[in-house]
Amino acid sequence: MNTYGTRFRVTTYGESHGLAVGAIIDGCPSGMHIDFDAINCELVRRKGVGVETSARQEADRVEFLSGLKDGITLGTPIAFSIHNVDAHSDDYAKLEHCFRPGHADYTYYNKYGIRDHRGGGRASARETVARVVAGTIAKQLLSPIIICAEVDELGDGQTRGGIIKCRIEGVQAGIGEPVFGKLNASLAAAMMSIPSAIGFEMGAGFAAAKMSGEEYIDRWHEDGTTVTNHCGGVQGGISNGMPIEFRVAFHPVVTLPEPVDCLTEDGRLETVDVGGRHDRCHVLRTPVIVESMAALCLINYIL
Repeated sequence: MNTYGTRFRVTTYGESHGLAVGAIIDGCPSGMHIDFDAINCELVRRKGVGVETSARQEADRVEFLSGLKDGITLGTPIAFSIHNVDAHSDDYAKLEHCFRPGHADYTYYNKYGIRDHRGGGRASARETVARVVAGTIAKQLLSPIIICAEVDELGDGQTRGGIIKCRIEGVQAGIGEPVFGKLNASLAAAMMSIPSAIGFEMGAGFAAAKMSGEEYIDRWHEDGTTVTNHCGGVQGGISNGMPIEFRVAFHPVVTLPEPVDCLTEDGRLETVDVGGRHDRCHVLRTPVIVESMAALCLINYIL
C-alpha cells in the first residue's frame, strides 16, 4: 500500500538513495492557490537542526510536474518530485547481504525476496518528505482549521525517542464515520504509518484506564462544549466540536554509533560498524510529519 486516502489520494514513491522521492495527489479540488512558501517552510521544519539530526543535507527542492497552472490547481492529478542530491550510497555497501537489528531490512527481504539496502530504501524516513508536501497542501485546503504538533517528551541515551502531542482546532462536530470508519481509528492508522511510531493515544489515552467514570466523563456546558476533553474531541468515532488531541510515541533511533551484531542472509551473526549518517534523535523533526498525516486524514473526511 503506497496510496493513502480515498477522496484526496496521495501515492508516494522513491527510496532513500534513489534518484528522487515524490508523490501524485489525485482528488485535489480545482481553483486552489498553492502557497509554495508554506511548503518550503514546512520542509525546513522537517530537516531539523542541531547535533542530533543527520548530517545528510538535502536541498528538498520541489519540482511540480502536473496539475497546476500559474500556481492554481487544475483539479487534475498533481505530480511532484524531489531529487536526492546528498546520498552517500557507498556507506551502506557492507549491509548488502546482512540485516541490521531493529530495522525493516529483514522483513522487507522476507516479503519481497529483494531489498534496497542503501539507507533503508523505501523504509527510510526520507519517504516522509513527500508526505509533508502533500500534507501542507491539505492544510491549506483545511483552513481555517489549525493543526499544531510539538515535542511533548524526549527519552535519554545516545539515541533517543520521544512523544509528539498534536492539537487540532476548528473541526466542527459531526466529522467521522461510525463503527469501521471512526475518525480516531483513522488518525491512529495515519500516525502509526510514520516510521518509528510505536504508540498512539487520544485524549486521556491509557491514563483513562485508571480513572473512574466520574473522573473520566466529559460533562457538558450549555453551549455544547465540555468541561474536560478526556475523549480527545472524538466520541463514537465522530468529532464533537472540541479540540482533537492525541499523542504519538516514537521509539529511539535503532542505528547505534557502535558496532552491532547483524544477521547475514545465510544465517550467521556478523558484527558490523553500520556507519552512514543518521539522526541521534529523529523525534525533533517529527512534529511536521504528524501534522501532515493529520491533515491528510482530515481532508479525506471533509471532502
